[in-house]
Order: sequence, then structure tokens, then C-alpha cells
Amino acid sequence: MRLVVEGLRQLGAVTLGAVTALGGLAFALPALPFAGHPHAGAAARRLARLEARRLRVDAAALDALSGNDGRPLRYLAARAPVGLLGGMVIILLVFGAWQGGQLAWAWLWGEEFDGMARSLPLALYTGTFGSVLLFVALSGVAGVHVLERRLAMRMLGPDRTEVLERRIAELAESRAGIVAAVDSERRRIERDLHDGLQQRLVALSMLVGRARRGRPELLDQAHQEAQQALAELREVAWRVYPSGLDSLGLGEALAGVAERSSVPVTVACDLRRRPPMAVETAAYFVVCEAVTNAAKHAGAGLIRVEVREEDAAVVVRVRDDGAGGASPAGGGLSGLARRVAALDGSFEVDSPAGGPTTITAVLPCG
Repeated sequence: MRLVVEGLRQLGAVTLGAVTALGGLAFALPALPFAGHPHAGAAARRLARLEARRLRVDAAALDALSGNDGRPLRYLAARAPVGLLGGMVIILLVFGAWQGGQLAWAWLWGEEFDGMARSLPLALYTGTFGSVLLFVALSGVAGVHVLERRLAMRMLGPDRTEVLERRIAELAESRAGIVAAVDSERRRIERDLHDGLQQRLVALSMLVGRARRGRPELLDQAHQEAQQALAELREVAWRVYPSGLDSLGLGEALAGVAERSSVPVTVACDLRRRPPMAVETAAYFVVCEAVTNAAKHAGAGLIRVEVREEDAAVVVRVRDDGAGGASPAGGGLSGLARRVAALDGSFEVDSPAGGPTTITAVLPCG
């Protein structure tokens, strides 16, 4: 059924294209000498945008529709032969259907058609020949539709050199972002070790020394300090890389994040298959940073984490009911954005004043 609907849609698009080809050609020929005029260019862009809509091509991907060059006008002139070709295919299809209908009607009532009386061999011959012609005509419709789409993308889309240069710039920016994110994470770990764990170990050493000099009552306090130091060391290790992610998977690792959070966290992880390790790691750190920010800075009372697979990508969404006002340019969130960009993903922060805050990361798995 879906194939039939798509075929009818292409048939309608090619039929309409045959009509608009004449109109586009009638506009383009007298307008070509005035290609540099703003009004001619604006009219050509409007007509080209209608053609893109007919072909179901994303107009946002056709940079010629937003510029001031003469490509839309040249496209209207160039697509006229293709549109007329589609019109001829449609005419042949209609003529064949009309002839086949007349033949079937005549033989149904026992009449001769073009001097041919009804017979089984003749019916098999005409049926086979008509089926082949129908297949050729429908293939022609599909071929014209594909040709029109490629012509639109070729003449109205971005130049290949520009696409490559843009991609190189994106990769260079992504690489610089990765370096900055790694340096930022190293500084953060150093602060955690120096300001937290190191001072606690120094205090523990002093307590043990005082206990050895005749203060055994300090041993309990030293034991508590040792437990705190172990907890902080474990937290730092999880920030560097969660060891449970390799063995347990993303769902269990996120459950551990929820257990360690001081704010109630609900986790819904719906993945049909295990994503690549780089995607799992990025998703884990997105959730960790978002949960930490919500607990420390937003005053949230509840955090919801949703991870699902959508169109060959892992979508991570963290929503809290806190005060909002989170800045995407902040150190933690900007580092996450760079980490996600390194995987060709997208990162979005929606945090109006007063809340709620929603952080969304889309991580391609391809």
C-alpha cells in the first residue's frame, strides 16, 4: 500500500511538473537578460521554491534560494526539457490506458476492436505487450522524478567545494573543542584531587599521628575520614571514566548515577541495541553533568532522564524542575557541547528563568 501511495505521489508530481515546466520556461526566457535585476531574481527564487516543494526537497538545504545569484533562473530554464520529457511520458501512459480500456470494453461485449476479434492467443499477446509498456511507462515516471530531484540539488544546492570547506572548518572547530574539553576536565579533576581528597588525606594523616601520640579516641574520627576519602576517590574515578559502563552498559551506569544523586532521579533507558562505546560514554557524561548541575545550582526536587534510540541516533534528554536560567556557555555545559559535537551530534539547552530546564543531546550511531 505504501508503494502504491508513493507511486501515485510521484505520478502527480511529474504531471504537475510538466505543466509548471512550460510556465517556468515562459518566465525564464524573457527574464534571462535581466538575471541581475532584484525583482527577476526574487520571482525566480519563489518559482524555484515552489518546484522544491513539489519535489519534496528541503528548501533550507538549497542555498541558492536564499542568495542573490542567478542560479534559480538558470534552473527554471534547465528543468524545462526534463519537465516536458515527463509530460510526454504521462501522455504515453494516458494514451496506453485509454487504448487498453477501449480494447477491454470491446472484447467484454464481444465486439471487434480495430478489426481484431476476441481470441485467447490474441488476449495473451496484447496483455503481455500492454504489461511491458505499462512497466516501461511507470519506470519513466520514476526516472523523471529522480532526475528532477537531482537537477534541483545540483543547480540549487551548495557547491561541493563549499561543502568540503565547511566540513573541514567544522572538523577543525570540533578538534579544538575536544582539546579544550579535555584540558577543562583535567583541571576539574586536579581541583577535585587538590581541594578535596588531598586535604582530607592530610587531615587523616594528622589524626593518625595524634592518635599514635596517646590520643586513641581520635581513631574513630580517623576511620570516618578514611571512609570519606575513599568515597571521594571513588567519585573522582567515576568522573574520569565509569568502569561499570563497560561491563554493565549504559542503563545500569545511569542507574548508578541516580543512586548517588542527592536529588531523586528517574531513569528511562529504552535502547534496542547497545550503541558504540563513544556514544555510550558521551551519553553518560551528559547525564552526569546535567544531574550535577540540577542538584547543585538549580535547586531541583526531581530530575527525569530519558534515553532512547531514534533514527539511528541516541537521544538523551534530562529535565529538572529547578529554577532554570542555566547558561549553555557555562564551563560544564559548554564542555558537553564540545564532546557531543565531536561525534557530529547536536546539543541543546532550554532553561528559561523559573524553569524547567531541559538538556537534549542527539548522538549519531552511524
